[in-house]
Parts: sequence; structure tokens; C-alpha cells
Amino acid sequence: MITTLTRIIKYGWQNFTRNAWLSTATIAVLVLALTVFLALILFNVTTRAIITSIEDKIDISVYFKGGTAEDDILNVQSQLKSLPEVKFVDYVSKDEALLAFKEKHQDDQTIYQALDQIGDNPFLASLNIKAYQPDQYKIISQYLDKDSIKPFVEKVSYAENATVIERLNKILTTAKRGGIALTALMALIGMLITFNTVRLAIYSSRESINIMRLVGGSNFFVRGPFLVEGVLYGLLSAVISVGIMTPVIYFVSPYGKVLVPEMDLWGYFVSHLVWLLLYGIVFGVALGLVSSFFAAGRHLRETRQ
Repeated sequence: MITTLTRIIKYGWQNFTRNAWLSTATIAVLVLALTVFLALILFNVTTRAIITSIEDKIDISVYFKGGTAEDDILNVQSQLKSLPEVKFVDYVSKDEALLAFKEKHQDDQTIYQALDQIGDNPFLASLNIKAYQPDQYKIISQYLDKDSIKPFVEKVSYAENATVIERLNKILTTAKRGGIALTALMALIGMLITFNTVRLAIYSSRESINIMRLVGGSNFFVRGPFLVEGVLYGLLSAVISVGIMTPVIYFVSPYGKVLVPEMDLWGYFVSHLVWLLLYGIVFGVALGLVSSFFAAGRHLRETRQ
């Protein structure tokens, strides 16, 4: 068995090196497919970071009418905290809202003069609500529409935030589907080219294959070298694609931090380099093996007829 495997690997390597130009073309296409595949993985990581960052900045606020007693507001806060969808609820009194506004606009004297002319505190007490998931804000908004709460409520800022989240999810979903479609297309092209490359290798070795069949060579022995050839295509393509992605991610990562400060794409790439390489190897070897398996199988069926 060891001798047979050694010969299969040897013949597979000979097939790989004998058709240098075809092998180069096959590897080039597989590299494109694997690069798109790895880029899709990193794109998913980026989109998750963007969504998480935006979710952290989004909440809904409930503004209470001017005459609402603080005890009534705190009672509503207590009810909201009991909801399983609510992560936390912060109470902001009228005085706290005014103080925060002044601190934010402390360099704008015009605003200070306008507040002095008004005399009274124009701000409303509010509750800032954070949900666990974006789609849970709708449930919270519906809860705030209860008859026991609605009379105290002046405004709920749900509609604006819901629109932002919905549009963002649509954009990211469309981009993700486009990436998957592009990866599938490149994988299909890579399989077809690998299939034809192996077919040409089989054609150039048809005499030696026929001799092996005549002397009793098994289908496994005949098919084995071409499967090894497919594995070599996948392995080299995976290593090259990761090598291409490394400098690209290094130079792109700073721009990603400008967009989302919490996202460190280069750090993620380095910490998951082994896994990304493994994913690329599995994907590339699978493409090469499947293509070689069917190409060799077709030739065996043809010679059997």
C-alpha cells in the first residue's frame, strides 16, 4: 500500500510539472476564486463590526409631557426593565438634559443667550432605551403605546432609528449576496479549468494509462495521480491567495479604522491567519479534487466502452 501511494504521488507530481503552462493557468484562476472566497470571509467580519458599532450607537428615547410626575416616569422605567427585549433603560431628567445640552454647546454664546431669554427649562424628561437586538425596538415601541403609558408620552424616537437600521441591513445583505454569487462564479470557472487541465493531462498520458489498465491497474491507481494533481492545485492556490491578501489587508486596515474605530481588520487577519489559510486550503483542495475526480472518472468510463 505504501509503495502504491508513493507511486501515485510521484506520478501526480510528474503530471503537475509536465504541464507547466496549463498548471499555471489553472492555479491563476483558482487563486482568483480563493481570493474572492477569503475576501468574502473578511467582508462578513467587517459588516458584523459595522453593524455592532451602529447598534451600540442606536437606541430609542421616550420623551414625557411637561406635567408628568417623576414617580410616573420611574414607574414606566421599572416596567420597561422587566421586558426581556430591554438591555437597559436610563432616566434623564429635565435638569440633566439641560445640563448636557449646555456642556455640548458651551462655546456657542448665541445658544446660551437664547436659553436665558426663554427663562424656563425647555427640555423634557426622557428614558433612553437600549434593546438587545435591533428588531426588538419595534416590540418596545408597541409596549409604549399601551393605554397605561401613552397619556404620559410626548414622543417616541423609534421611527427614525428603525429606518436607518432597515436601510443598513438591506445594503449589507445585498453586498453579501453579491460576494457569495461572485465566489460561486469563480469557483465554477476554476472547476471547469481544472477539469479541462486534468483532461489534457490524461490525454497526454493516455498510452501509459492504457498500459496500466492492461496489466491490471485498478481504477484507484489510475485515478490517484490526477487526484494528487488536483490537491497540488488547491494547496498552491490557497497559499498564493493568502499571500496576495496579506499586503492588501495591511494597507486597507487603517482606512477601515477611520470608518469604524472599533474594527481592527489587520489584527483579525493576523490572529486568524491559520484558520483563513486552512479555509482556503479546504476550499481549494475540494475544487481540485472534485474536478480531477470527475475528469479521471470520465476518461475511465470512455476507455471502458
